Amino acid sequence: MPRGRYSLHDPHDHTPLAEEHFHCAPGPSGWRYVSQLTAPSGDPAGSVDLALDDLGRPIRLELHASGWQVRGAALDGVTWVRTDPTGAHATEGNVRAHAFTGTSPAFLIATARLLRLTPDASATRVRLVAFTDPVLAPRTLDQSWALITRETHATDNGPLTVEEYQVTALDTGEQHAVHLSGDVILSAPGIELEDLESPPSVFA
Repeated sequence: MPRGRYSLHDPHDHTPLAEEHFHCAPGPSGWRYVSQLTAPSGDPAGSVDLALDDLGRPIRLELHASGWQVRGAALDGVTWVRTDPTGAHATEGNVRAHAFTGTSPAFLIATARLLRLTPDASATRVRLVAFTDPVLAPRTLDQSWALITRETHATDNGPLTVEEYQVTALDTGEQHAVHLSGDVILSAPGIELEDLESPPSVFA
């Protein structure tokens, strides 16, 4: 069960945003990722709890940030309920999308699991609902994902398979690379893996 720490920063000016302490693991019905976020000040900054089924679909999502809460799942596309910090108001949303996304590395792993791309396949378009900080506001976006390379490297703990994805924002054409091994992000815009206590999980 991988356990470790990511640092999150603004991908444009590199302003530190948070540290995300996580653990994740595949299970009999899919995969789960749980994390706690800490602001640069040291204060708690929220949490992520994401569970996928064995096809990579989000069967449960719970996000907390700045007092806001989102609970969601794949249902008629994706459906969610967003609650304000007072708990007095809740709004429900539904979009014909494939999955969720956001600032957490969990969402990049989840999208890769959902698409199950191969290096010789053409780029695949995916529609996602992003929950943007600091108030978890929902926004629908379209991306294109392509698996560029898949390479296996020898390590002290056995072979490590690293995948490089090219992700394109279809509204702006902006492209970036995501490097992934199992269920751990090695590097991506705004994300640095700072500490990893155990090797990434190997998916069948």
